[in-house]
Amino acid sequence: MSATRFIKCVTVGDGAVGKTCMLISYTSNTFPTDYVPTVFDNFSANVVVDGSTVNLGLWDTAGQEDYNRLRPLSYRGADVFLLAFSLISKASYENIAKKVSIIAMAPESAYTLDSGVEALCGLKLDLRDDKQFFVDHPEFSTTAQKHIYRHLIPLTSHFKPHIDLTITFHREELKETDWSLTSQ
Repeated sequence: MSATRFIKCVTVGDGAVGKTCMLISYTSNTFPTDYVPTVFDNFSANVVVDGSTVNLGLWDTAGQEDYNRLRPLSYRGADVFLLAFSLISKASYENIAKKVSIIAMAPESAYTLDSGVEALCGLKLDLRDDKQFFVDHPEFSTTAQKHIYRHLIPLTSHFKPHIDLTITFHREELKETDWSLTSQ
């Protein structure tokens, strides 16, 4: 097996959409039962991509507007952005485009829509009912194409294979990425 590479993955989205829950569920196989607002947190997971070990540095950012000036500090060196919204909050879905603009404009970020890897993650799939599920698949796909999101992933943090699917999509994307400039 070859040397371990590091990939920085930053989650971005409104507060209380499920970003922290997704990361805790993925890294520890447990589902947190209490909501504690995040200011900043880090998680780590090792995955194997084509026989090479990749250390995913999973950065959890605060979604609350009070932290708009602090959040961009986590963007420096990011290889992947998970753009998260709640499937039961239309406002969180509508705010994604604004968050992408902020990421692209942040001086701390060398990120561009052309060079970055990003996935649009619809969270809380398990909490929605038919009246709350405001985004149908064609609308989801249209939004992704309009904003050039590479992947669309509706998921629930209760069901680990959903989260594994998120990381699997990124594995495929990461295999095709030239890491000569970003590997550490």
